[in-house]
Amino acid sequence: MVSNLTAVIFIISLAAIVFYFGSSLKNQKQNLLNTLFMELVLLYSLWVLALLGMKFTKPDNTTRLMVLDCITTAGAHMAALYLTIAIAFVKSYDKLPKRCLLLFVVPCLTTLLCATNPIHHLYYEEFSVIKSELVMGPYVPISGLYSYICLGASSFIMINFAIKNRSRLYLKQSILFALGGFSPLIVSVIATFTSTLPISATALSFIPIIVFDGIAIYQLHMVDIKPIAMQHVLDWISDLYMVLSDKGLVINYNVPFEKVFASQYGITENRYLKDCVKEEDISKKTAIYNMLTAVDACREADTVISYEQAVTLDKEGTPVKYYYVTDVSPLKNGDQLAGFVVIFKDVTQLKRSMQQLQDGQKHMMEQERFAFLGQMMAGLAHNLKTPIMSISGCVSTVDSLVDEYESSLNDPQVVEEDYREICNEIREWLQKISESTAYMSEIITAIKGQANSVTTFGDSTFTLNELMKRTALLMRHELFTSGCTLVSDYDPAMNVTLHGDINNLIQVMNNLVSNAIYAQKQVGGGEIVIGIKADREELQVSVADTGPGVSPNVKDRLFKEMITSKGTMGSGLGLYISNAVVRGKFGGTMWLQDNPGGGAVFGFSIPLGAVPSVKREES
Repeated sequence: MVSNLTAVIFIISLAAIVFYFGSSLKNQKQNLLNTLFMELVLLYSLWVLALLGMKFTKPDNTTRLMVLDCITTAGAHMAALYLTIAIAFVKSYDKLPKRCLLLFVVPCLTTLLCATNPIHHLYYEEFSVIKSELVMGPYVPISGLYSYICLGASSFIMINFAIKNRSRLYLKQSILFALGGFSPLIVSVIATFTSTLPISATALSFIPIIVFDGIAIYQLHMVDIKPIAMQHVLDWISDLYMVLSDKGLVINYNVPFEKVFASQYGITENRYLKDCVKEEDISKKTAIYNMLTAVDACREADTVISYEQAVTLDKEGTPVKYYYVTDVSPLKNGDQLAGFVVIFKDVTQLKRSMQQLQDGQKHMMEQERFAFLGQMMAGLAHNLKTPIMSISGCVSTVDSLVDEYESSLNDPQVVEEDYREICNEIREWLQKISESTAYMSEIITAIKGQANSVTTFGDSTFTLNELMKRTALLMRHELFTSGCTLVSDYDPAMNVTLHGDINNLIQVMNNLVSNAIYAQKQVGGGEIVIGIKADREELQVSVADTGPGVSPNVKDRLFKEMITSKGTMGSGLGLYISNAVVRGKFGGTMWLQDNPGGGAVFGFSIPLGAVPSVKREES
């Protein structure tokens, strides 16, 4: 009936169950699956206790044996309860629906028929504790078939659920659940159609259910809905994550991480991350090497380590580069380091958008610069006409002096002093030619600098005097035609030197002066004052006009968006681009103030001490 070895196994099982109940009672928060599993364990305990009771009951005490045998029908209830657990798990029930109680109709009927068997003999035709003398009644195959259905359906439901959800965590739980259910299913089928197995065989076959479900509970948190739901959510988010132990053992990761890194570098759960690093990874500093380095740095610094990781993935045969911001964070259990969590946030689209924004900004800067060049070209002819006419007059005068010199060579009345006077006059006119050509050269140099592309790096050291001189040259025609004059209001002895692209700052100054000219023309022209102030902290350059000023509506939106007070005559692009240049190229800011004498004062400030590329010298 029950061998001594089987009895020892049963006693060990009962001891483990008692330990389980003791641990479970400490956890006051029990959900539905916890409760159902505890009921499953309790039913198994009753079954085992009944079998042990039968072992130590004399064979002639038939009444006690029949009562104990009736208790062993707990096995039929276990099959139905096993199916109930599977349904509750898949459906995520917090409370068991009443219709699930219908699953226990057949097990309850089995217990009832077993208890009343002497009346109808539907369960046993002949009762005996000796397997060969036991004769089953017509109801037993029905009860057995129902148990097979419950056990088989339980395994099918769990495996089907795991396949649909495609989660590694679900798959592990389902495999354990299915393995536990297959064992009693196979043994029960054999026991139903053969008399060679002892009556304790079926009870032994249910031990895998208890063991595997215990592993699922304590190792995979099968009965805890939150970790499962969390794993499900983590598998669907676009961010990649991986959990490591304090020794660097891979504990878990989500599906996106598996697709990007795990499949490429052979990362698997229960494998040390360092074992996935190859020699070529170290030499090329690949993602896996950077990850391992960041984990070591996180362990030593005991703080979050962040870095950017670029990864090239194959998309339909085409290599595509993706960018991730990676955070390696320590996991603490109290003060003890328990592990690390590595999170990769996909910033590919963000970088592409930023690149598009930068490209768009450069394009706008190009448009603004070429628009300004178009305006300058209109005044270029006028700017060059005066020195060209001057040169032409000088050449004509020099030619006349040369003729006079040649014609007087044989004239006895012309003395040496006369020749010297002619030479001095020629030299004076040549000096005027030199000055005119120098002026033309300065204009051409200024225009050439503005014609350079904004993407061309032309960093150099320049002074504010150079900046103001080129600005005055380029704006000379526009100032002249508008009836405006440019006035400098700063100490000429002050010499501030900057390092950067002078053409970028000229573009800013030209825009400010051009806006001031537009405002000044509305009041009939006048003076435009350029002011410069410098201290140990910052350099301030301002352009003041006495025009109509800037309306409050426009003032609140300046430098934040492209807005203009010129109507159809402007786009607002100039100030917007100027602000971007001052901020991006020189680390400064642009500002606007009301002019106390009427009009507006636009300017920009560049930090002298905070920006290493800027220095101040005073003479």
